[in-house]
Amino acid sequence: MQTLTVIIPTFNEEKYIQDCLHSVAFANQIIVIDSFSSDDTVNIAKKCNCEIIQRQFDNFSNQKNEAIKLAKGDWILFIDADERVPQKLQYEIQETIANAKHNAYKIRFPHFYMNRFLYHTENKVTRLVKNNSVHFEGEVHEKLIHEGSVGLLENFMIHYTYKGLFHYIKKKDSYAWFQAKMAKDKNKKATYLHLLFKPFYRFFHTYIIRRGFLDGIPGLAVATIDAYGVFSRYVKMILIDKKLK
Repeated sequence: MQTLTVIIPTFNEEKYIQDCLHSVAFANQIIVIDSFSSDDTVNIAKKCNCEIIQRQFDNFSNQKNEAIKLAKGDWILFIDADERVPQKLQYEIQETIANAKHNAYKIRFPHFYMNRFLYHTENKVTRLVKNNSVHFEGEVHEKLIHEGSVGLLENFMIHYTYKGLFHYIKKKDSYAWFQAKMAKDKNKKATYLHLLFKPFYRFFHTYIIRRGFLDGIPGLAVATIDAYGVFSRYVKMILIDKKLK
């Protein structure tokens, strides 16, 4: 019988962590790696059947890599505190790891915005992986490094992506700083042409190519703020390059 470890990174997730933990209660092992939350996240987690470790946050990859060291399951599922595994996805995960055809699987993530799921603005992210030489690289939008082929699960993960307009914009700005610093470390340069072209392409890709227009006003809002996030990244790259930040 194949076993499953779930890894959940947290920081001040008291509103979300209990429901998240309940949704993955079917796992053989649950590890919460907390970045010293100042709210009630850890106390809530302690009441559930999980292991809790605390580590000072430096970047997303290092947090998850620390938890991977403690994973005992044959498979690992990575999930955030604002995500939920619905019952259909639970059954699919259990069936998949029992009869696996691949070493890793992507899961569908429709965006949740303006109180609705945007099924035409979904991401497909590798989250389920065989526990074999697994690690993350990158400081933000970290990349999961693994061996073997990748499949795709049919059922969706519930993800309460954005808690409001200002939270969404703040999140984009926070990621933009991480991405700008990573680009600087790789000696990448930003130009004013990037400021004009890259945000426009992101909007076009999200709204037209990925058919975000089918999600109405929420789809338009997501495409616009995605474009803003790209613009913000290149502005910050220029500021870093000019030593203004």
